[in-house]
Amino acid sequence: MAARASYPAAVTTNRLSALLGDRMPLLDGGYGWLLQERGLEAGVPAELWNLTNPEGIAGLHEEYAAAGSTILTTNTFGATAPRLAGYDLAERGSEVAEQGAAIARAVADRHGILVAGDIGPTGELLEPLGTLTVEEAVELFAAQIKGMLRGGIDLILIETMSDLEESKAAITAARREAPDLPIIATMSFDTNLRTMMGVTPAAAVAALGEAGADAVGANCGRGPEEMTQIAASLVSARPEGLLLIAQSNAGLPQISGDGFAYTVDPAGMAAHAVELRGAGIDVLGACCGSAPEHIAAMAQALK
Repeated sequence: MAARASYPAAVTTNRLSALLGDRMPLLDGGYGWLLQERGLEAGVPAELWNLTNPEGIAGLHEEYAAAGSTILTTNTFGATAPRLAGYDLAERGSEVAEQGAAIARAVADRHGILVAGDIGPTGELLEPLGTLTVEEAVELFAAQIKGMLRGGIDLILIETMSDLEESKAAITAARREAPDLPIIATMSFDTNLRTMMGVTPAAAVAALGEAGADAVGANCGRGPEEMTQIAASLVSARPEGLLLIAQSNAGLPQISGDGFAYTVDPAGMAAHAVELRGAGIDVLGACCGSAPEHIAAMAQALK
């Protein structure tokens, strides 16, 4: 079992603010669903394209950069051993993460923008609901982070979490492996304003800020209407010095012909971004159902 490292209770200087400087704090949008639209086989992890179709990943990064994103998200959401195990990639997670970061780095450097190393849930439940220990989760995330560091990330984005303990395990790994990099941590809340594990936005702000995140907030969910309510809860619980982030889905998917279409268009997401900024959210972006067109509209509206 790995020894627990000792860290200060919280980040005392907001490293994300310092890193952003005078850049508009705007992340990018969806990846997985767009890659499927562009030929990724259903059921195949998007991270596989880091190895087999890097040009496809680079092309989407390029579109987001041109649209106005100032932070690109690496295609590494599921680059941990449990998520890659079904595709004989469990032992190559760090390599997959490194390649994903390197692809984003090359695009970001052409545009003078930043790269966020993306970390999603492991797909395993932590004890006592499952068999994964906190220490094991820390090591899984640490391997992913080591790869992304070799690829050249500027900050770490921990997203779509439901379990506070898993989020904190990822933060622990980030602070151990990359102590100087800013950390963003978001959870996914439903219409009851709780995660699948029952975590509220206020509880997330308190716990993840204390654990060492520079920005805390929400991503995914059902769409702008719910995200507006979640944002109000985040703002009301914000401690001094912590940034807040929101990345909403572009509504919900609906059947359209042979595929799916999401319900919120670029203009709707742009209006939502302005509303969130006015409510006190510092860092914005989008999630499932959003595309470079949504980000372009948001960037223009936020200017």
